[in-house]
Amino acid sequence: MTHKQATIAVRSGLNNDEQFGCVVPPITLSSTYNFTDFNQPRAHDYSRRGNPTRDMVQRALAELEGGAGAVMTSSGMSAIHLVCTVFLQPGDLLLAPHDCYGGSYRLFDSLSKRGAYRVKFIDQGDEQALQAALAEKPKLVLIETPSNPLLRVVDIAAICQAAHQAGALCVVDNTFMSPALQQPLLLGADLVVHSCTKYLNGHSDVVAGTVISKDAETATELAWWANNIGVTGAAFDSYLLLRGIRTLNPRIRQQQSNAEAIVAYLQQQPLVKKLYYPGLPENQGHEIACRQQKGFGAMLSFELDGDEATLRRFLSNLDLFTLAESLGGVESLISHAATMTHAGMAAEARAAAGISETLLRISVGIEDSEDLIASLEHAFQSAAKR
Repeated sequence: MTHKQATIAVRSGLNNDEQFGCVVPPITLSSTYNFTDFNQPRAHDYSRRGNPTRDMVQRALAELEGGAGAVMTSSGMSAIHLVCTVFLQPGDLLLAPHDCYGGSYRLFDSLSKRGAYRVKFIDQGDEQALQAALAEKPKLVLIETPSNPLLRVVDIAAICQAAHQAGALCVVDNTFMSPALQQPLLLGADLVVHSCTKYLNGHSDVVAGTVISKDAETATELAWWANNIGVTGAAFDSYLLLRGIRTLNPRIRQQQSNAEAIVAYLQQQPLVKKLYYPGLPENQGHEIACRQQKGFGAMLSFELDGDEATLRRFLSNLDLFTLAESLGGVESLISHAATMTHAGMAAEARAAAGISETLLRISVGIEDSEDLIASLEHAFQSAAKR
């Protein structure tokens, strides 16, 4: 019997304990496991390679994305690094979005300079630029949609089809949407990566990542390499992640509802010079988002109309939005891309990606939307004072 996502999220791992009948699975913290006899290991021998608690959350992650297998890693960046380690060799070309997450940009740029592989950053929404880049026969194409932090949306199915014709594998960073709102494997992707730190966990108390594969053979290879280079997730983090996944769907619904209310407010705010949100018809890729997403999510960005002093006044008067990196938690966060999430990008690269010095990104939480809007209103009024 095939269950729907909300049921999978809640029921994964429940009632598996045969010793005590625990409804919620216990945490297996042991780092090592005894052999039954000489040269006769059990299913688990060492927790870097395999851990019962991590096994459960990996099954849940794979099932939520419609994949054949998943590897939970120590962070979102280690998940991306794992994919590159497995599929790229010196001389191979990686195609990445020109406006991708700053940490991903930094990783690709630094490793390409060391000769690990080649990287080309392109606007994947530009058909001509995409086709020209695919003509160079890349080995791997990374898709990030909606993009971080400008919420640009690109067509996963179309890019995957074109990439496959060019002989490339496609990996989609699905962190902003989560499987509750988007399932890239069903749209043609070969792999999906997440920073599980964000929506999948949802409580800002775990750093973790995952790679989910469409086919079992690739999942096995990823697991082998994850053990080999030591990037697998810890048992306690696995437990917290599985606990967070249980409330994924209701959290996303509330966060998205709040985001829609905030977007409507910001559209009327004179100090907002430009607003980025996939639910807006004028947002790049809105029509694509309507096709490939189940909702528009709870991430939004806007450019503040003012200078640095205006920006400082605005941020210092926000009481219900914490100035911090990360996203996807139950609490609302705000970040300044140029000095925080994308500080690792050169100013020229940020400008080419369209990331301005007054761009602010909001991760909307599950607080009362009226309180959040009142907090924003107070900050805007304070920012407008000279």
